Amino acid sequence: MLTELSVEQFLAKTASKQPVPGGGSVSALAGALAAALARMVANLTCGRPGFAAVEGEMEALKERAGALQTSLVSDVDRDSEAYGRVMDAFRLPKQSPERGPAIQEALRQAAKVPMEVARKALEVMQLAGQALESGNPNARTDAAVGLMMARTAALGAILNVRINLESIKDEDFVRRMQQEAGTVQAQVLELERKLLAQDVFDN
Repeated sequence: MLTELSVEQFLAKTASKQPVPGGGSVSALAGALAAALARMVANLTCGRPGFAAVEGEMEALKERAGALQTSLVSDVDRDSEAYGRVMDAFRLPKQSPERGPAIQEALRQAAKVPMEVARKALEVMQLAGQALESGNPNARTDAAVGLMMARTAALGAILNVRINLESIKDEDFVRRMQQEAGTVQAQVLELERKLLAQDVFDN
């Protein structure tokens, strides 16, 4: 499993000639790292003098960000496994009646996984923004980095959704996924715009 590799091993495998881990798995990992940063800011806020008013908010943020982090870590392997199923489907004999349907089903799954990652990354981005606004100001750059990492995770995942949609013949599925991808992308870019408008980068 990719998630059992050390950081150095993961980087080496990513840089190799092997197709996995690729952009989808890296996007999921970026989302997990973003969630971890949001949790860190919450931990640096809870129990500190002067932050009693946001204690409950930060505790809830920690719990939700932790759940998203765990889920996104699983998505690192899920994305690579989805890619593997696509490759397995293409390796079926060309004359096999099962090949076409198998390819289409594998492509649908390969689009669904990064769409899930994009949804989760958007939520992580919102949590990081919450941590930036309400958390310990001494950790505001950590919250900002988490927000930007989540932004990259979401947009990277959307790229992987769209590349798989190009080969899917189910028009209703493609239309629904394109619409959701567009909605998530718009929300991500708006959150990024709000972050860049803040003074966190001006100090």
